[in-house]
Formats: sequence, C-alpha cells, structure tokens
Amino acid sequence: RFIAKPCALGLKVQANGPQKAQPNAILEKVFTAITKHPDEKRLEGLSKQLDWDVRSIQRWFRQRRNQEKPSTLRKFCESMWRFTFYLYIFTYGVRFLKKTPWLWNTRQCWSGYPYQPLMPDLHYYYIVELSFYWSLMFSQFIDVKRKDFGIMFTHHIVTVTLITFSYVTNLTRVGTLILCLHDAADIVLEAAKMANYCKCQKLSDLLFLTFAVVFIVSRLGIYPLWILNTTLFELYEALGNFPALWVFNVLLMVLQILHCFWSYLIIKAAYKAISKGKVAKDARSDVESSSDEEETGPRSKAPHSTVAANGTSGANGTNGYLTGATSSEEH
Repeated sequence: RFIAKPCALGLKVQANGPQKAQPNAILEKVFTAITKHPDEKRLEGLSKQLDWDVRSIQRWFRQRRNQEKPSTLRKFCESMWRFTFYLYIFTYGVRFLKKTPWLWNTRQCWSGYPYQPLMPDLHYYYIVELSFYWSLMFSQFIDVKRKDFGIMFTHHIVTVTLITFSYVTNLTRVGTLILCLHDAADIVLEAAKMANYCKCQKLSDLLFLTFAVVFIVSRLGIYPLWILNTTLFELYEALGNFPALWVFNVLLMVLQILHCFWSYLIIKAAYKAISKGKVAKDARSDVESSSDEEETGPRSKAPHSTVAANGTSGANGTNGYLTGATSSEEH
C-alpha cells in the first residue's frame, strides 16, 4: 500500500481493472442469484426478454465475470510484495547456509542426528518460511482463482506439512537446503510478472526465459541429484530405517511430481515464446477474452436463424460460449 502502489503508479501501471459491464438489473440478478455461466437455453430466454442478441448477452456476462477480477495495479503490488519476500529470504538463506558444513557436504545433514542443536538463525529461517506458506494457504481462497488452483493447493499443503514435519523431527538441516533451492526461481518469476504489468515486454520475455532455465535446472536437476539423493540414500546409510524417513521422502516425491508438471507447462510457454518471439499468455489466467472486439453497448437483436459471426451457426453457439466451451485463447 505504501511502497508498491507508489512504485506502480510511478511506472505507469494501469490502475483501472477490466472493462465494466453496463448496469442491467435483470442480468445482474441472474449473475448474482442463479449462474455466472448461463447455458444456451437461458441465453435464448434473456435474449427475448431484453431484446438483445445472444452475443451481446455473452459479452455482458464475460465482462461482468472479469469485473470481479483484480486490476493490474493490485496484481503488480502483490507480485512486488512476493518478489521482496523471496529476495530477502533467499539472500538470508544463502548467507546462513554458506557458513554451514552441510551446504558443501550433504552427509553432514545427518551427522549427530537426532541430537543436532537448533541454532537461532536456523530457527528464524524456518519460522519465517512457515509463516509465509501458511499465509499463502489462506490467501489462495481470496486471491484470483486460477486453473491450477488444485495443484497449488496441493503444493501449499505439502510444503507446510514438510516444513512442520521436518521441524518436529529435527530434519532441519536438509530442510534449509530445500527452502533455499525453491526460493531461487520464485524471485525471477515475480520479477517477470512485474515487468509484464509495466508493459516492458522484452524484459518480461527475458526474465521469463531466465525463470524457465532456473526452475528446470533447480527442480529437475539439482533437487533430485542433491536433495533426493541425500534423503533417499545417504540418510538411510547413516541412520538406517525409521518411520519418519519414509514419510519425509514420500512428501518430497510428491513435491517432485509437482515440479515435473510445472516444468511441462513452463517448457510449453518457453517454446511458444521462442517460436512466436514473445512469451505466451499465462494459461492459468483469471481474465477471459475472445477474438471479437468488445463493444460498449448491446447490439440490436439478430434473427436466430442467421449465421453468427466467425462463421458459427446459432445452433452451435458463438465462439463456443453457448455450448459451454471456452474461447481459443485466454490471458
């Protein structure tokens, strides 16, 4: 509010949100009390009642749904807050870990276990990270609901469980390595988002491609070869078999599955960025769009027997909206 917002306004980030739908009591009542995604039958009924054509009603509902989404200014402020946190906690983690023996030799993670002292710096690192991920756990229900909401929800549960479990069982040394490794890519991602909101397309593209490289190298390379290697093999060699070992490793493997899923999405986006010369739009986006131009007012009612725009007949709907499908491209 006091730092990010002035920075955003100074960078000329748009403060207004998506285009607002014109006031209409009937459509508003349907939107709030019945459905935000009317089917073909309801669209036809509203068309006759309001003397609007179906396409204009579809546009009204699309604009009304987008109206509830946050503005670019709000999203910039959120990204700047996360960027600041990730940059701070990553820097703190690197400064802390470079003084520890287990950064350079992962077998030191298990030396003297479970009688390893909980150093104040390590305790602070853990508590701050745990607090942050708990905040994400709750805020995801009031933030923009994206397409990968279920995956992100699973990620937050696994992360909070991992941090808590490793803290309780004193597996904190390897926990600090995992936390620091995961924060590295998030810094670049939030920076890429801010550049995108500022309409610095070339910088955003460069940062996104950098993020893709850092993410894939850290999550698909360093994480399994460095972290999973020590938790699956070195831990077993040093301490033998015990229940906490398997619980810990199952959670780490679930995290790796999520890494593979996100890497697939990132590679797809990076491929489009290289082939088209710019980064593709976020497939998880909260703002709907269509290929047709937005109009400020409804058009006159068109005969239902005529062919709709874009060569789509009235029976099949317009751009897939009547049949419940989404448009071909989304932000």
